[in-house]
Amino acid sequence: MEVRKAAAADVESMQQLIQQFADDGLMLPRTVKSLCEHLQSFTVAVEDGRVVGVAGLHVLWKDLAEIRSLAVDPQVHGQGVGRKVVEHLLHEAEQLGIAQVLSLTYQTGFFEKLNFHVVRKESLPHKVWKDCIYCKKFYHCDEVAMVYYTQHYEAFQAIREA
Repeated sequence: MEVRKAAAADVESMQQLIQQFADDGLMLPRTVKSLCEHLQSFTVAVEDGRVVGVAGLHVLWKDLAEIRSLAVDPQVHGQGVGRKVVEHLLHEAEQLGIAQVLSLTYQTGFFEKLNFHVVRKESLPHKVWKDCIYCKKFYHCDEVAMVYYTQHYEAFQAIREA
């Protein structure tokens, strides 16, 4: 399996994979147009020429990014595809100097294994919620907010407190 930055040829497969989970209310849907506009922020896992995993790293602010639209083909669940995609995005966040990586998720056990920590949603900046208005669950969100602290976190906190 190869994990790499998404390419234009991957967009249709990415959208179909994300839509499976959006139909079940587990994530926001993404249009082909939206995926094209944000293509540079997406990573895919490809096996035998087929997209089997996808997620995006959306930078929200100089100290915060969000993993969005993490979807893994049900045929390969439990084979480490999601972990490899998330690790790729965490490495990317490190390279960008981002201090924290957020995930709004129902899969807390998965993210805990990757050293994410549950945080109170109220502790997050308002800009995190800008896409939430499109969600059917906007007024009764039951997702859990989890944050991963990169190697840049302590340095960023020191600068903020100075």
